[in-house]
Amino acid sequence: MAVSYKKLFKMLIDRDMKKKDFRELTGISSNTVTKLAKNENVTMEVIEKICIHMGCTVDEIVDIIPDDPIGENAEKMGK
Repeated sequence: MAVSYKKLFKMLIDRDMKKKDFRELTGISSNTVTKLAKNENVTMEVIEKICIHMGCTVDEIVDIIPDDPIGENAEKMGK
């Protein structure tokens, strides 16, 4: 399963916020911002900080991308 933070970076663009401003507002490190930009996993503590300081919910900043599209395994199993 993979994650995508495209929604988060779109939100930053919409709010005319630079990554530096985002880091200062949320208190997260530049390494963590790099992880987000590379769609790598981060802790729920980081997600919580972002949501609290940006005034948003998890589903507004993160997409979960399943390895197996819904129903594909079921079709293979004859369901």
